[in-house]
Amino acid sequence: MERESDPTVVRSVAVHREDVVAAVQAREEGRPAVLRVTPPFSGRMRARLHVEQDGDGSTDALHLHPADLLAEDAPAFPTAAGTADRLRTTDRPDTPENRRELHLRRVAEWRGAVAGHVVDSVTVPTPDGGHELAVSVLGDGPRE
Repeated sequence: MERESDPTVVRSVAVHREDVVAAVQAREEGRPAVLRVTPPFSGRMRARLHVEQDGDGSTDALHLHPADLLAEDAPAFPTAAGTADRLRTTDRPDTPENRRELHLRRVAEWRGAVAGHVVDSVTVPTPDGGHELAVSVLGDGPRE
């Protein structure tokens, strides 16, 4: 395999914290987002938010599944059913507007909380088996 297209030469990958959060949210909402690392490969690379398209699998790019970049204790994405349940525990009427407002607030809270759960390393599949990469996180820390 030519060195420029050999993913095993990559030792570390930098990801922006907001890209990881956006990719996880996109996946939860049904869009096939990944963090993509494109050749030519070198020791340190940058992964960027990418929505997979038909034919993406034929490239030499590494596609990091966003859930693989989160620690196991990361908070779960808020569901519509969970939002409806939470609304029922308040004194606010259960209306579509109230559900939407509460769900948007819960998603914003989740985004702030999950941003602090990006892992320090990730194993990616390669033709030669799993390859571990150090993860460098760019961007601000978790928001309070």
